[in-house]
Order: sequence, then C-alpha cells, then structure tokens
Amino acid sequence: MTKKQKKVLYQIIASVVLIVILRLLPAFPTPVELVLYLIPYLVVGWDVLRKALLGIKNRQPFDECFLMAVATVGAFALGDYVEGCAVILFYQIGELFQSVAVGKSRQSISSLMDIRPDYANIEDEDGKLEQVDPDDVEVGTVIVVQPGERVPIDGVIVEGTSALNTAALTGESLPRDVQSGDEVISGCVNMTGLLKVRTTKEFGESTVSKILDLVENSSMKKARAENFITRFARVYTPAVCYSALALAFLPPVVLLLMGQPARFGDWIYRALTFLVISCPCALVISIPLSFFGGIGGASACGILVKGSTYLEELARTGVVVFDKTGTLTQGTFKVVGVHPENGVTEAELVEAAALAESWSKHPISLSIKNAYGKEIDANRVTDVQELGGHGVTAKVDGKTVAAGNARLMAKLNLSAPEVTEPGTIVHVAIEGKYAGYLLIADVVKPHSAQAIKGLKAAGVRKTVMLTGDAEPVAKAVAADLGLDEYHAGLLPGDKVDQIEKLLAAKGPKENLAFVGDGINDAPVLSRADIGIAMGALGSDAAIEAADIVLMDDDPAKIALAMSIARRTLRIVYENIVFALAIKFACLVLGALGLASMWTAIFADVGVMVLAVLNATRALYTKDLARKNER
Repeated sequence: MTKKQKKVLYQIIASVVLIVILRLLPAFPTPVELVLYLIPYLVVGWDVLRKALLGIKNRQPFDECFLMAVATVGAFALGDYVEGCAVILFYQIGELFQSVAVGKSRQSISSLMDIRPDYANIEDEDGKLEQVDPDDVEVGTVIVVQPGERVPIDGVIVEGTSALNTAALTGESLPRDVQSGDEVISGCVNMTGLLKVRTTKEFGESTVSKILDLVENSSMKKARAENFITRFARVYTPAVCYSALALAFLPPVVLLLMGQPARFGDWIYRALTFLVISCPCALVISIPLSFFGGIGGASACGILVKGSTYLEELARTGVVVFDKTGTLTQGTFKVVGVHPENGVTEAELVEAAALAESWSKHPISLSIKNAYGKEIDANRVTDVQELGGHGVTAKVDGKTVAAGNARLMAKLNLSAPEVTEPGTIVHVAIEGKYAGYLLIADVVKPHSAQAIKGLKAAGVRKTVMLTGDAEPVAKAVAADLGLDEYHAGLLPGDKVDQIEKLLAAKGPKENLAFVGDGINDAPVLSRADIGIAMGALGSDAAIEAADIVLMDDDPAKIALAMSIARRTLRIVYENIVFALAIKFACLVLGALGLASMWTAIFADVGVMVLAVLNATRALYTKDLARKNER
C-alpha cells in the first residue's frame, strides 16, 4: 500500500472503532450526540466533503463526492448519525479497494526503460575516448562504439567488423554481421568488435528518438472508455438532487395554493429520505470491487492488468495482432536439423561444428555448442579464424574445419546444397570436403498453437502476426500456428502503419489487441486498443507501454485473460441492473412517503451487501484456468 492508501485505511479503522464505542455508550443529549458522531464522520469523510466543496467552487458540483456529501449531511440533519457515518464509511472502503487494485497492478510493472543513450564516444587527438551528449554530436562526426555498448546515433561504419544485436529495434533474433561501409541504426547493441561510425543524422532524427516519439504520439491517440460511475453520476447526481429539491418544496407550495396545510416538515423528511435512498453505495462499492476481483483473479494466474478500463476493453477484443520473436517464438536459437553428407555421421558433424565455433560468443555458435551437449576441450582446437560475414575456420584435432554460410563454402570452392527450409543454415567442411549442414531456428513456444486455438474459441475474429524476420521464416511460423494473416520484414514504423490499417478495418464495436515484448513493440502496444506485453523476458519499454502483462510469457494466457474480462464485465452489468432496479423502486416509494428512513437504509445496505457478494465471484478464476488448459 502507498502512504495515501495506508492513511485512508487508518482513517476507516479509526472511524469504525469510534462508531462502535459510541454505540456502546449510554444515550447523550442530541447536541452532544451530534458532535460526538461528527468526529468519526469527519475522520473518514473529510476528504469527500473537501472534494465536493472544490467541485462546487470549480462549478462542476455534480459528481459522486457531491452526492455522498449531500446524502450523508441529509442523514445527519434527520438525526440518523450512525447511518450517515456508515454511508461515508462504505464509500471510502470502496474507493480504497479500487485504489489498491490499480496500485498493486502498477507496482508489479517495471518503469519505462529510457532507451535514450546517455553518451557517445568521440576519439580526441591523443586517441583517448571522450564521452559527449548525443545531442551535441554533429552530422559527419566519427564516433566509437565499443563492445557491449548501444549505437547512439544512426550512421555508416568506417572501420571495424562486428555483430549487432538488433532485437530491441526490429524484433529480429538473428544478430546482424556488419563491416566497413554498412549502415547501422541507433539502438542496436554492439556485441563483439570495436566499431567506428560516421554519423549520418542528428540524434533528434535518429531511430531511437523516432521510437520515443512514436510512443508519445501513439499514447496521445489511444482512446479509453470513461469509468462507468463517473459517467453515470454526471446524469444521476444532478437528476437526484434536483428531484429531491423539487420534492421538498413543490408539493408544499401546491398544497398552499390549494388552501391546504403545506406540511413542510413532512416533505423535507421525504426529500432527505429520497437523498439517502439515492446514495449509490451498491454501485460505488460493487463495481470497483468487481473489477478489483477480476484484476486480482487475473494476477493469480500470472496476468497483470493495469486498470479496470483495460479489462472492460479486453472483453470486446475481436482482432489480436502478435509480434513473432519472443512472443510466439522463444527468441532463442536451437539446432533443429542435422544433415550430414559424404559419410560423416550426425554426431561427427555436430562435434566438428561445435569445436570450430568454441571460441565464439555469437548466438548461433552458442546454439551449436548447446546441441553438442559436452564439455569442449579447448586443447583440441587451434588456429581459429573468424571471417566477418562468412563464418569461422579452425584446426580440430589437426584437421581443418570450416563452419559458416554458403559464401564461406563458395570461398573454399565447395559446392553447398540450396536449402529452402526456414531458419539459419550453417554449412560445415572437414579437410576441404563438404560434410553437411546444421539447420538453426528460433523455436516456436509450446503453447503458441494452443493460444491461437483458444482465441478462436473465445470468438476472436482475426489473428495477425507482424515481424521483422524474413518472409520464409514468417510464412512458416504463420502456417504452423494457423494465423489468419502475417506481415514480414517490418521496422517499428512499419508495424505502426500496419496497426493503423488494421484499426481502420476492424468492426465499430470490437477492439484490437497487440501482443509484443521488445522495445520496438512499444509504439504499437501504445497505439493498439489493448497492449499486451510479455513480462518475464519482455523489455521494460514494452511492459510500460502495455495495458496487460503476461508474467510467464505464455501466449495461451491471452484467451484466459479474455475469459476473466468477460466474466468480470458480466458481473458488473448484473450489479448495475440489480442495483438500479432496486434503487429506483425505493426512490418511488420514498417519494410517495411509503418508505421510512430505516427502510431506505436497510434497502440500500441490503442491495450493497448482495452486490458485493456477487462482485467477489470475479476473484475466483480456477474454473476458467482449467477450461483454458483444456
């Protein structure tokens, strides 16, 4: 709990204790009793009264705080001090529930990761590196990017070779080999060699700056449904207050004009009873509590929802768009195929490749060493040479081994077969003879296919995949998972464009959800009606930009989240209909003088209790989780 929430909780507890003590004490004279009950009332209700007064001062009086203030002051005016305290007490409990619900979900979310680089390295006349603000670097300046650092500004490599991790920007899991003359974009991480880059843009025009701008502008465009209670109160509150005012004075005036006793006291009593009946405790407490239950039930399943609005909108989702790498796939490389030739066995092929790659920290090399599964004896490997953009050669047990792409085989005058399977191909040659190839791919998550089926079963009309990967890889993944549509080779800006097209094409009463995990997904997560991020491995930027976070990176949880959202919304509507039906019936009885203050309070509290009991059903999601697993 925050300090403010703890303060409200202490006020509630203090007020309850004071009310109980006053009820146990013998009766006091009316003025004394009024003063005594004002103490617990003001302890818990002063903040509501202050907001009501501020609303009046700002000429926007008609909200739930104003209605609460009028209803409780009316109860005190009628001498019903306990009821007046109870009404404001229940209201504050409901507000605390909602505040804690949203607060807990937000505390579980990482703060936005600042992808703006802090510095750029410039080499001075003595060859020493000086760190400067990227905003101060002019176009055409040569900057130095050391291994492990992020490229701060877009430019062209003038010296050095390396592998760049571009996953944060393009979603592409395969590192990009670069050398002198290649263009690089800001935000990529330099993995291996030292690079000197001549800048081609100012920092304000670089890729990182554009992504930050996309996040900001996309967030401004996103529409959110207003909270129901506030919308309802804008109509209900002034209508009730004006009706009570009319009930207090119009009938007596009419009676006077007809020559009959006005009975002002009776009609004012009816008007104040009318106000107490109108107190929306059932709605004020049960609706936030329903959403709190939905949010809490989802959290127990590893689904963090940042607010009740997002549950409401998720329930109406008809189009779900996925990023590929890290969302539908694991985002890590694995050897998925071993194809030896010329009498070489599978074990020999993997062993030769693993030993040749033993000195490299490239993700492809790591996947081969993982496939080998044995401890590598470095003494067996000598004369290692990394050939930028080609692969590696080495002596393994005195034999020459080459492992790399088709260009390396062509350089060695060896004929390598054309492989059409999606993935990365590592060809291997031993002692100048072609020995076969390894197929390495980003593996689809175990539950991805189940996720797509679950969404279809939940009524999702269309599933789409957006990825920075190449066309063959995207096509294979889309076909394997049964996606309706896919778009490949996309940069962050391209993904936003695709989302805009899908938003324009969706139905008027359905929402579009986007599921992603990388920094490059942050603008799209913000632009979509609902943004869903992978929390376990997802970037901080994606998690902050999203509305819903899957903490175990399981895409199958999306269908479960939709089921929880729909049940929660159904409970909310049940409470709204039930509470309003009873409320308006009691209002009519109160206006006719057929309901006393005690009857009104009993009906109001009874409706509140039933609505709260119904709301607690949203907390229980085990049945939905079991159904989702099937």
